[in-house]
Amino acid sequence: MTDEHEQAAQEAIASEMRLLDPAVRASAEAVRALLDPAFTEIGASGRLWDATSILTVTGSGSVAPDSPVRVSEMTAAVLAPGLVHLTYFSDNGGRRARRSSLWRLTGTGWRLYFHQGTLTS
Repeated sequence: MTDEHEQAAQEAIASEMRLLDPAVRASAEAVRALLDPAFTEIGASGRLWDATSILTVTGSGSVAPDSPVRVSEMTAAVLAPGLVHLTYFSDNGGRRARRSSLWRLTGTGWRLYFHQGTLTS
């Protein structure tokens, strides 16, 4: 991986980790700053979310400050300049999911364009 690709991968990972932070999730403004206006998510439940509807989940205390989401096996692939694909496992209080995120670089920084979660045992 080139230095430029490594930097893009690390910035996308850092952005993903910020989005999982309970303090960030509690702030609609902070979450909105990390979501692309065209953001979509296929949730682990199978529900389709957009940037507006996902704010109801992130602001509802879905990640407790005393029990943050645990992340493992994070990998990053730079698909094109300014486009990074992340995959990882998450564990939120025993609810484990395989996750996939597409981050793209915009004029305002790295923004989450697409996310999918699939429950796993």
